[in-house]
Amino acid sequence: MRTLRLVTTLAVTGLLAGGAALAAATPASAATAVFSVTNNWGNGYQGQVTVTNNTSAQITSWRVEFDLPAGTSINQSWNAEQTTSGSHYTFTNVVWNGTLGAGASTSFGFLANGTGTPLNCTVNGASCGGGTPPTTPPPTTPPPTTGTPVERHGQLRVCGTTMCDKNGARVQLRGISSMWLNWETAPYAENLSALRWMRDNWNLQVIRAAMGVEPAGAYLSDPNKARAQVETIINNAVTAGVYVIVDWHAHEAQNNQSQAVAFFGDLARRYGHLPNVIWEPYNEPLQVSWTNVIKPYHQAVVSAIRAADPDNIVVLGTPTWSQDVDVAAASPVTGTNLMYTLHFYSCTHGASLRAKGDAAIRAGLALFVTEWGASNADGGLDGRACLPEAQSWIDWMKANGVSWTAWKLDVGTDTTNLLSPGAPVTGGWTNYLHGHAPFVVANMR
Repeated sequence: MRTLRLVTTLAVTGLLAGGAALAAATPASAATAVFSVTNNWGNGYQGQVTVTNNTSAQITSWRVEFDLPAGTSINQSWNAEQTTSGSHYTFTNVVWNGTLGAGASTSFGFLANGTGTPLNCTVNGASCGGGTPPTTPPPTTPPPTTGTPVERHGQLRVCGTTMCDKNGARVQLRGISSMWLNWETAPYAENLSALRWMRDNWNLQVIRAAMGVEPAGAYLSDPNKARAQVETIINNAVTAGVYVIVDWHAHEAQNNQSQAVAFFGDLARRYGHLPNVIWEPYNEPLQVSWTNVIKPYHQAVVSAIRAADPDNIVVLGTPTWSQDVDVAAASPVTGTNLMYTLHFYSCTHGASLRAKGDAAIRAGLALFVTEWGASNADGGLDGRACLPEAQSWIDWMKANGVSWTAWKLDVGTDTTNLLSPGAPVTGGWTNYLHGHAPFVVANMR
């Protein structure tokens, strides 16, 4: 990690070039902000800014502003509200990280295209390193139009252990999953206006259509209804320019392999030419054999998909409710553009499950977290949220280029229900966020 204290443009530039240590004077302002490069891939980098309260009293909000030199721009950020004017960036706290006690710190992060680092940094109007604010006025050039996620990234593919877009650049998709479509309280996931609103206000890039399979009222008992729901979500995603995961939301899919083969084969013939679609043939297998049960199922379904769709990504479920990615890594499915599912709930799953993910990545697997929550593994029936551990997962996914969709777009009392009662079907949910939703939304932006 390369760490910099933003005091002056010269100090920052010199430290990046020479790697020398920088001694900072005792700050005169109430807060300081320290910038770090946490990952660097040549034509871009991942940055982190740590805001610290240097007073003996509590502060209740913070605002960090800086400029980036020509040729460098920020395309993703998390754990702060971002506004942009030309090359001037402003980051303000989100609901859960604005209050800092004496000596306390919090961090936000971003991905930058280009190699330039922040200039003219201020925190709450004073220099990030303490002292007086810079006098250079910020540029006023309006930011360029970037288009929809699919316009920006186009056809996705697996590159090594991560995902790349049509330009060969690493991409991390972030979005949300529907509720089991057979159990949703209202058709939130099927509403085009809501999808556009999430794209424009939450920076949603991908939506997961969790089509229930086995329960009463799900696909096996009412296939026409379930298929219509999924196809509505696919068509809306195409219109809105976002990616869509078609999820066979089952726990014992091997018992209905022929139905899955027919379902995915048919949809692949009709939608496989679109760059929007990602296939997920098995949500969460139970504690059954990867080699003897799950892998043969995947081979059959992938074969049906590839007969019509040679290139869209397929995400493969793994044993023990899609946790044992290390087991799958010992005997992966043969094919191209295949990823593997890892699911977590942060009150239940921590460092030991991330270690499984690390082992799978070291073995060469590309992972996709198609479901997660800042709750217990039951989805948060007790209403509790475990945000520090969820933040450890967010940081891990960011560092490893792991895309994700958070559980779940519906109204209810569970921690993982994103919406509160009264939320309109058409979007506009700023005042209807529930449970872990503020954390999820902050990390999509």
